[in-house]
Amino acid sequence: MGTSLVLAMMLAGCSGQSASDQNAIATAQEQAGPAQWSDKTKGQLRQAIDDRAAHGLDHMPFDIGAGDEATLTEQALRFAAALARGATDPTKLYEVYTVPRPSPDLKAGLAGALKSGDLSGWLNGLAPQDANYKKLSAAYLKIAREPRPQNSPAPIADSGEAIKPGATDPRLPAITRELVILDYLPRNAALGNSYAPPIVAAVRQMQADYGMKPDGIIGAEALAILNMSDADRGRAIAVAMERLRWLERTPPETRIDVNIAAARLTYWRDGKIVDSRKVIVGEPDTETPQLGSPIFRLVANPTWTVPRSIQEKDIAKKGPGYLKANNMVWKDGWIVQQPGPKNSLGLVKFDMQNDHAIYLHDTPAKTLFGLVQRQRSHGCVRVDDALGFAEMLAKDEGVVDEWHRARETGKETFVKLPRQIPVRLLYQTVLFDDDGEPIVRNDPYGWDDRIGSALGFQAGKALRAKTGAADVGP
Repeated sequence: MGTSLVLAMMLAGCSGQSASDQNAIATAQEQAGPAQWSDKTKGQLRQAIDDRAAHGLDHMPFDIGAGDEATLTEQALRFAAALARGATDPTKLYEVYTVPRPSPDLKAGLAGALKSGDLSGWLNGLAPQDANYKKLSAAYLKIAREPRPQNSPAPIADSGEAIKPGATDPRLPAITRELVILDYLPRNAALGNSYAPPIVAAVRQMQADYGMKPDGIIGAEALAILNMSDADRGRAIAVAMERLRWLERTPPETRIDVNIAAARLTYWRDGKIVDSRKVIVGEPDTETPQLGSPIFRLVANPTWTVPRSIQEKDIAKKGPGYLKANNMVWKDGWIVQQPGPKNSLGLVKFDMQNDHAIYLHDTPAKTLFGLVQRQRSHGCVRVDDALGFAEMLAKDEGVVDEWHRARETGKETFVKLPRQIPVRLLYQTVLFDDDGEPIVRNDPYGWDDRIGSALGFQAGKALRAKTGAADVGP
């Protein structure tokens, strides 16, 4: 069967058509043109698949077999889809995933690439082209091509006794070696049993990178980082690349991105980062979902209608005194918290359009922003200095006077934005340090596991947040 016919059949979404589909086949054939698999394009496909480690896809099989045209076309489209949209489908991996995704016409693209004879160029252009993706690729290839020697030291034992600065401990030579491997210490660092100042400084930097308290004390958490294998790091980086492939290549230039895993918000305006701040997100039992959902209005002095789940779990056993002390009343069978400084939404709510009752908001629980692990809510996103952020958005959108008047009412008042601001709630466990190098961070929800498994990796070690710290707020 000729390649043009194979492509035509795939373009028509069929394998053997009825008479009523003949027009569709003819049209598809015409679009596909006379392109066929040549020795050149066959070689380009084989080379691209051989080099798939550059995308962290080397644990997934892509078998072109003997190279018949139907198999070549099938595998080319499958590999192209992995590069263009991801090898996995997040809507099947997660109960909720609504972040916009790319949707290129791969069948038409393949037809064009075969016709031009440049399959390599087409495939190379499908994956993300940004600097972060390229750095992840380079880091993954380094791990894949330079595995740790077989005679590497055994895992560092956790004796239950933390190592404090100035102490001596027989585990320190192994710890120092691991810090050298992670590039926190130079290759000529001295190995010894003394916890000297240069090693303390290296540990503090590592703790800061991994979201720990940078006190220099080597306890169980620090040892968990130091014991992370190359396989664990490689897996995390491959997962990070996969998540980037899920995302549209040209996101809105003005948007708000929230990294749920890092509990941090980034505000983009006209293609530039203009603000970044801490947030509180859902704890592991009430995870913040991965959503694409715009802010369409600001709400000054919001009320909060307590969801049934929170009402039954956290408030049902409390008496009328609790409701009065927290400015809560019964209204139409629901508990409603009135506006004011004790309101769980704080003094501003950033209303978003989605079916999951997820939004950004203020909070009276300011001390939570001082925590390292900020997975502490029932699913909504609490913003550090939310009033300051609302002021920023109101100025940028030209509604600052309306916003000030709304705040002064002391009552729940809505200020519609002249244009909606897209928000993406993402989950990324690999961040970049000041030098732009990838750093594997915590996986607080354990969400890397299902992606890593789907990409063909063995189960790894995840550094997760602990549950049970959420307060009554959303």
